[in-house]
Amino acid sequence: MTPIPELLARARGGDDAARDELFARCRSYVGLVARAQIEGRLRAKVDASDLVQQTLLEAHRGLKNFRGGTEEEWLGWLRKILAHNATDFIRRYRTAGKRQIGREVPLHVSPPGASGSFFRDPADPGETPSQLLLQHERELEVAEAIERLPEDYREVVMLRNLQRLPFNEVAERMGRSRPAVQMLWLRALRQLEGMLRVESRELRVESRER
Repeated sequence: MTPIPELLARARGGDDAARDELFARCRSYVGLVARAQIEGRLRAKVDASDLVQQTLLEAHRGLKNFRGGTEEEWLGWLRKILAHNATDFIRRYRTAGKRQIGREVPLHVSPPGASGSFFRDPADPGETPSQLLLQHERELEVAEAIERLPEDYREVVMLRNLQRLPFNEVAERMGRSRPAVQMLWLRALRQLEGMLRVESRELRVESRER
């Protein structure tokens, strides 16, 4: 798998294939962050695909204006574009009067230099199966892994770890009991942990072969 800094350099040099790969690699991540933005602030199930499409289109058109070179800087730039678009989306939604907006929940994705907060359990100091996720520094791989989870696992991780909802509310949203949701959440994190361990080993092998 080509590192993001290499893809950035090649894309800036006019390599269309590298540009396409760069944006394809980021789609799952942007989709995850977009859903957290929209659902967290509207507290309703909203299709975030338009927000994802708009964000990636603006990033594609404005790539020449991006001054960073690292994966962290690149993801931070994408988050900044997405946050601006999400604010506009919510403002239009409010103006249209289509739905009442509940309390706003801030976006809990990793700020620069603190990628571990992406999956912190709100009521947990870290001594759970999510501990590996707290230490995981490859946000793109984490987002891609979440996309490959079964639907229920993906949903419970989104609600609990990204939107920071209490288990009682997660249970209500998913139509399950609190104990059932807690067990589902633990199983989802354990599966993610296994997937990320495999990917980490593969990345180390690939890095040695370069």
